[in-house]
Amino acid sequence: MSFTLHQGSAALLVSLPHTGTEIPSELRQAYVPRALDLEDTDWHLQRLYEFLPALGASVIAPRYSRYVIDLNRPPDDAPMYPGASNTELCPTRFFTGDALYPEGQGVSADERTRRRAAYWQPYHAALEAELQRLVALHGYALLWDAHSIRSQIPWLFEGTLPGLSLGTADGASADPSIAQALTTLCAAAPQFSHVLNGRFKGGYITRRYGAPALHVHAVQLEMCQNLYMQESLPFAYDEARARQVQPLLASMLTGALAACKALYEH
Repeated sequence: MSFTLHQGSAALLVSLPHTGTEIPSELRQAYVPRALDLEDTDWHLQRLYEFLPALGASVIAPRYSRYVIDLNRPPDDAPMYPGASNTELCPTRFFTGDALYPEGQGVSADERTRRRAAYWQPYHAALEAELQRLVALHGYALLWDAHSIRSQIPWLFEGTLPGLSLGTADGASADPSIAQALTTLCAAAPQFSHVLNGRFKGGYITRRYGAPALHVHAVQLEMCQNLYMQESLPFAYDEARARQVQPLLASMLTGALAACKALYEH
């Protein structure tokens, strides 16, 4: 399988689309050697979100690296942020802007189609089916698309990111009461800077599946990796830092789910 899916009992699905750390053996030689360090991975999120089983959450996560396929990009590879630097469905550059493949090489149209069918489609089919299961079970569902990123990447954004970047596609993917609950919780923890619908408003997953009219609400959280890990090699998990931010993450998920529930259960 190219992904794992744990089915929980709550009306909550957590997607971890950039946590994969494998490159298929037949593709490894195609990349520049640096790519095998997987520096742009959303490292250690399963460990950071280790409280999810206690919340009854469903969790979907890929096996393969975003360097193989970016599960948070549209199948037609349209840019998510027009006018800014964007990574592709089958990325050809590191977040630094450097090439992932040797000069003159890359991903052919046929290879892109193959990867989309082999890796992208199964993940999205399972994600959509799980959301449908949760809506059938509860009458609504909350999709939490979890990401992390280095706090400074000049090729992608200027300056330093806020610690917590919440995205609801400018309000289109989730009811405003959910965003309000989240920003209130973040404001109560001022040691962690936050923004709503800033540089990262939500990628394809948030925009595609967030459908409040269909009782599905989607939120993306892009968090800075320096809140819980070392941002450079060897990308080590920092237990002490992680313990400081984990209670806020848990309360954000609990609060968002409560706000979602309040829309439908009276």
